[in-house]
Amino acid sequence: MKTYRKELWFHVPTRRAFLNITEHVRDCIAESGIKDGLCLVNAMHIAASVFINDDESGLHQDYEKWLEKIAPHEPVSQYRHNVGEDNADAHMKRQIMGREVVVAITDGDLDFGTWERIFYGEFDGNRRKRVLVKIIGE
Repeated sequence: MKTYRKELWFHVPTRRAFLNITEHVRDCIAESGIKDGLCLVNAMHIAASVFINDDESGLHQDYEKWLEKIAPHEPVSQYRHNVGEDNADAHMKRQIMGREVVVAITDGDLDFGTWERIFYGEFDGNRRKRVLVKIIGE
């Protein structure tokens, strides 16, 4: 069995955003040479997420609105974590959207449903953060 590991770095200039990172992950699969296996993709920061869904702008706007209802950024004083910080909501949004995804690799590509794509969700941006891609297989 072969293994492959790569860190992808992202700098989102806004507080929150959703980035389609599917092609970055596909590049990693090609670099790995693995044709059949599993691909783990996870956010290596507590205020960011990796998830799978449709790449449709209306859905992304719906996510933004829904997440803000569940864990609003303001007033920052509503959170105990925010003593000296202002990102408690980002931690909660990450908890909801998830830390990682695992996708099967078949014939050297992601074994996806029709509209599935991998996204990096940023909830406390304006600095560099990394995403780990770990691939195992043959």
